[in-house]
Amino acid sequence: MPRPYQPSLLRILHGAVGLLVAAAWLSGLIVYSLHDGRWGRLPWQPAGNWIDIHGSLGVLLWPLAIAFGLYALTLGRSRLRQPENTAVLLGLALAVGSGKLMDEDWLRQGDLNQLVYVIHLLAWLLIGAAVVWHVKAVLGRGGLPLARSMVSLQTRSNDLPHHWPGQIRRFFRRSG
Repeated sequence: MPRPYQPSLLRILHGAVGLLVAAAWLSGLIVYSLHDGRWGRLPWQPAGNWIDIHGSLGVLLWPLAIAFGLYALTLGRSRLRQPENTAVLLGLALAVGSGKLMDEDWLRQGDLNQLVYVIHLLAWLLIGAAVVWHVKAVLGRGGLPLARSMVSLQTRSNDLPHHWPGQIRRFFRRSG
């Protein structure tokens, strides 16, 4: 059976988004614990301006999430047939979109009932659950070889960065 191969553009976008989502999710947990904590707090309270750290991660995530979303809706469209992939993408869009609408002073002032903040909390839960579902489905569908193919550094000769514009053009020619 041939080893699974994932396109290099997918791996780069997926990896960068995945790392930033994990960092934003964990920093969001700390922000929640420090400033909200209605449903529990972390047993330790770290020092630092975690609202700004979390916001900075969101600023970095914003353009990558857009690029990843565009990839998913074009070159990766067939992968959206798996509901766990769609759920992660929807959670990402909801988290980044609601995060852009947030006012960081709400939390600092204890204003925890803003609709956008509630949506952001729901997105935080959704993306956490969706990522677990996504990883479980990947392991169920292709096991460790499929999971390893997402972090592989090897590329095929026709899948280097200078080939990406041609891949995108071919997609639009087939679709149009």
